[in-house]
Amino acid sequence: MAETIKLKISPPVAACLRSGQSAGERLQGIGNAPALEPFDRFMLIFCLMKDGDAAVKAAAQAAFSSLPSETLLAVAGSSEAHPALLDAIAKVHHQREGIGEALLGNEQLSAPARSFLERIILQRAGVAPSADSAPHESEPGEAAEAAPQEPDAPLDETGEEFQSKYQMAQVLGIAEKIKMALTGDKEWRSILVKDANKLVSGSVVKNPRMTEGEVVTLLKSGIQNDEIMRLICANKEWVKNYSIRKALVDNHRTPVQNALRYLSTLSDKDIAGYAKSKNVSSVISTQAKRLLLNKKR
Repeated sequence: MAETIKLKISPPVAACLRSGQSAGERLQGIGNAPALEPFDRFMLIFCLMKDGDAAVKAAAQAAFSSLPSETLLAVAGSSEAHPALLDAIAKVHHQREGIGEALLGNEQLSAPARSFLERIILQRAGVAPSADSAPHESEPGEAAEAAPQEPDAPLDETGEEFQSKYQMAQVLGIAEKIKMALTGDKEWRSILVKDANKLVSGSVVKNPRMTEGEVVTLLKSGIQNDEIMRLICANKEWVKNYSIRKALVDNHRTPVQNALRYLSTLSDKDIAGYAKSKNVSSVISTQAKRLLLNKKR
């Protein structure tokens, strides 16, 4: 038996789905759906695909398969979309240009759907994933659960799945690497952030699933990519994190003007440490001493 899912619907959609309507009225609702807002249009069609009347269900399925890309993208990019909605898009519209990438950027996408779409991207690149790299062979189900957020625990780089993805990365083209960097999971990010091509490694930092813990680890690893440093400094949410600001001050690749600005936001204890440290540039240590003197006055 299929799992029952609960969806929030707007008043316009609720009006089209209210009890007591005839099959003819529901069919008319499908015909009038293009007049609704994109998300409401999608929701109405999706709900009517579960209709008990065979004619209504078939009409809704046909309408769903022909939904315009702008409607699909509005749902695929929404953080409020239920995983079942995203899975339905993945199952029917995964071949549409840009749809898979939009879905992979949504944290609400279920784990089976994510795995399915990643395989599609690899297949387009001419790479056949091994059995170890694709634990979810079935297409995404309509009621799949949302994928859990990825932990910041260290990756097991000796694991079979990680090694399989590493081997795939060796044969991917630049365009496909960029796609995986923008949408892939933590293992893909860990692999591609080390790529020699700065467009690829820089795309990892633009991945919406990148965590603050990963940013700190990346900064402490001694990353040499100036573009990555620029993107991290430009992310206003990340630099609110104390550990990230401190790691930026520690990193020699951080632009001096940024490092000095972050230095002034640190605790007196850390500033004192920089004033005595020989592991930072003389500019940082000198500014740390000045900050301490100013605070004593």
